Amino acid sequence: MIPTEPTSQQLLSFLWLVWLLALSSLSLSLSLSAPEWPWRRRDLAQTIRSPKQSQSTWQDFRRKVCLLLPYMWLRGNVLLQGLVLICMGLLGLERVLNVYVPIYNKYIVNELSDKQNWNTVAVTVCVYVLLKFLQGQGAGTSGFVSNVRSFLWTRVQQYTSRVVQLRLFGHLHALSLRWHLSRHTGDVLRSVDRGTSSVNNLLDYIVFSIVPTIADIIIAILYFVSNFNAWFGLIVLVCMILYLTLTIFITEWRTKHRRDMNTQDNIAKSRAVDSLLNFETVKYYNSESYEVRCFEEAILKYQVSEWKSNASLAFLNQTQNLIIGSGLLAGSLLCAYFVTQDKFQVGDYVLFGTYIIQLYTPLNWFGTYYRMIQNAFVDMENMFELLTEETEVKDDVNAGDLVFSEGRVDFQNVNFSYIEGKDILKDVSFTVMPGQTVALVGQSGSGKSTVMRLLFRFYDVKQGRVLVDGQDISKVKQSSLRSYIGVVPQDTVLFNNTIRENIRYGRISATDREVEEAALAADIHHKILTLPEGYNTQVGERGLKLSGGEKQRVAIARTILKAPRIILLDEATSALDTQTERNIQASLAKVCVNRTTLVVAHRLSTVIGADQILVLHEGQIAERGKHEELLAMGGLYWGMWKKQQQQSEDSVTCSDTETRGLEESH
Repeated sequence: MIPTEPTSQQLLSFLWLVWLLALSSLSLSLSLSAPEWPWRRRDLAQTIRSPKQSQSTWQDFRRKVCLLLPYMWLRGNVLLQGLVLICMGLLGLERVLNVYVPIYNKYIVNELSDKQNWNTVAVTVCVYVLLKFLQGQGAGTSGFVSNVRSFLWTRVQQYTSRVVQLRLFGHLHALSLRWHLSRHTGDVLRSVDRGTSSVNNLLDYIVFSIVPTIADIIIAILYFVSNFNAWFGLIVLVCMILYLTLTIFITEWRTKHRRDMNTQDNIAKSRAVDSLLNFETVKYYNSESYEVRCFEEAILKYQVSEWKSNASLAFLNQTQNLIIGSGLLAGSLLCAYFVTQDKFQVGDYVLFGTYIIQLYTPLNWFGTYYRMIQNAFVDMENMFELLTEETEVKDDVNAGDLVFSEGRVDFQNVNFSYIEGKDILKDVSFTVMPGQTVALVGQSGSGKSTVMRLLFRFYDVKQGRVLVDGQDISKVKQSSLRSYIGVVPQDTVLFNNTIRENIRYGRISATDREVEEAALAADIHHKILTLPEGYNTQVGERGLKLSGGEKQRVAIARTILKAPRIILLDEATSALDTQTERNIQASLAKVCVNRTTLVVAHRLSTVIGADQILVLHEGQIAERGKHEELLAMGGLYWGMWKKQQQQSEDSVTCSDTETRGLEESH
């Protein structure tokens, strides 16, 4: 029986069915959007498993996709929602064009074979060219509809990229100091870069590549069964099943190579970043060649994994080509046979060839898209690990702002340890009255800096309480607490920006005049003016263009500009010469007037005037009192004072001896 050409009514019914399927898919996708924010750590922890635990990146696939959908469908943004709907509509229109183009190509061949009049053929050709213009010319060329859809989708993609990056960046800043000290910066940056780009890729591949390809396959099978015969539908179905099945199995098998390649890539980049950040140490020990060798070893390991990944990819491509070629051969022979038996027209053979080649082109890319999605999931694993990283120090559910009145600080029976079983602070209790200056002294490792970190709430205490004006700091918002506290750390790290902007970081809204006044109070204003570019001088990576003393004075100026009510000085003058130290001490004394001040000091001469000195020993307060009282006790403080005095005398003696030796030599 010779199949008849589909009537206009049949085509309209068929297109209506396709349109309903497209709308149903859209409705299902939008219904999956979570009503709440998708990046809740608790949900993620239950949903996304780490790469070591997950045997397949497709585990919990539906939930992973649900996490991505809200980035495409922004609740409350009518413009963005409208763009999504328009893009989905254009996507459905492309499916319609994929059906019509081969049909009109068939009409042209049949009309030419039947010697139809010129007007009929011309109209058919014009319609065909118009449809082809809307669809695209093939060979990777996008048509009008596809270009419009891609242009409109750009806004959605930008929104997705922005939200993901901001979410990651904010989450990294919310993680504890303990976490940041234990991570490699290069590793984190690589994970963030790959993770954010993979989110965009996933949405693009799934929505505009995988789903349309599967829809085209279903439409093609239905069309061939209804307008040719069941054999053609069976050929297409078998080829599709074999193609998709082998693609999935082989891609799953080669995923381990991709994951190993990512691991080696992280190691290589982390090694490079660590080496460059510590280039001074490399120079000190003349280890440039050693660093190059280590980096080469890391690259070689990465390239071994890369070769395995590429070799398995080549095997997959050959398998796919074999299946597609076999299906095309079987269908073409069968269609040619029916043409020779006068059961099909020549146009039917052209229709079959055009439609199958049109179908196989995106299907050939289906394997690539599948691999890209698979790779994107692998790339996202590290990002999901970062997002599921539990925040150690977080605000209480009912936390409010700190109500600052006087600035009294209380440590009540505080116990703390960085590592379980190794206590750093043991039952530490003391009070800093409003406006007082309390100094913490003791041997290295006695817990002095830990006290400062607990007050600033870099960590939460294990036992006991830390109070500010009678309020437990664990019950107030961290941002509120820290807004009243200024810190001058021992190791100052500056941004790679100008001196002016580094000082202004203490209070972003400060004017240039206020910045210069803070620098003057920190005894660095005149030094800055001697520089060629003055306050616009770039300080370099981590402030390496400045000396240790200059960096510390910039940090002091930054704290002065913030004008905090509580000041924490952690060895604030340790990197300064004697004269500059005296100037800074005078400046700090003015700044600390009527402000609660906690000082960590190594040189006892800098805290003689403190209202109270706490001597820490093995995590406990061994002695407390004023300078004269502690000396009178004859205990630990007295011993430390005597030792430092002896060192000062020895230093002066050595200096005098060197001076006399130089005079005698002349």
